[in-house]
Amino acid sequence: MVRLKFSIELNYEIDQPGCDFIFSVHAAQTRHQVVVNESLAISQNLTFNLNADPVTHTRFLRLKASAGPLQLRYDATVDIDHYSAPPEQIREVPVASLPGTVLPYIYPSRYCQSDRLHKLAVKEFGHLWQGYSRVQAIRDWVMNRVTFVSNSSTGTTTAVDTLVEEVGVCRDFAHLMIALCRAVNIPARFVTGIDYGADPILGPTDFHAYVEVYLGDRWYIFDPSGVAIPMGFVRIGTGRDAADSAFATLFGGVRGAAPVISIEAIPNTQGILTVPQLVPYALSTDGQFVPD
Repeated sequence: MVRLKFSIELNYEIDQPGCDFIFSVHAAQTRHQVVVNESLAISQNLTFNLNADPVTHTRFLRLKASAGPLQLRYDATVDIDHYSAPPEQIREVPVASLPGTVLPYIYPSRYCQSDRLHKLAVKEFGHLWQGYSRVQAIRDWVMNRVTFVSNSSTGTTTAVDTLVEEVGVCRDFAHLMIALCRAVNIPARFVTGIDYGADPILGPTDFHAYVEVYLGDRWYIFDPSGVAIPMGFVRIGTGRDAADSAFATLFGGVRGAAPVISIEAIPNTQGILTVPQLVPYALSTDGQFVPD
């Protein structure tokens, strides 16, 4: 089990009163990711609502702020007890057998135009064994084709744009992998979080986007950017693509600064320090699907 302690600080300057915010910064509570403790501090004296999506476990914080500075700080400690499995034993699930809650993740979405990439995906991956190794081949193809370049994309960059430009940041790698998976009928979804163990050459710790693919009976983690360690991911938000999973959505005249994030591995309740590392087996932090 991995225990990670982290903090997220967001700072804004609000130009007009009554600006609405929707934040997604709280760690998700899942069967394999447990929030040990958490705290939230908001500089303005205001009320807020916190709602959790019952399917994805994403938690949304809603508030209306006054003009002037606004600082939000979230601190938490989470225990992550990964489910692991041998990749060679994990097969794909036929569309007819997919659970209803998984179906939204086989369709094209705003940033993941899987319908436009169908021919390419079939040509490159259609002949491969239908299981974990095919998804790993898609992940490797994206990582080898696209170069990680900071600030190389915008909020409107799609999977097709990334395929053409061959540069991007973590969200662009994720969108392209998701689109290619869906193009060959493999459910895939977009996950945001923060990660322990990212290469320091990339700069200060930031939010990270990665991919989960539905195989067998659960969602497995993949990192197409190749810049982080999947065992060190803290799940925050989950959706079809980045449109569903922004860490902050702003309504009104607001100026923001770069987030300030820190994360560290600490000893668990038994005093054991487990440092995230790259592993050869499949990892999941989402529970097994149980039919109604």
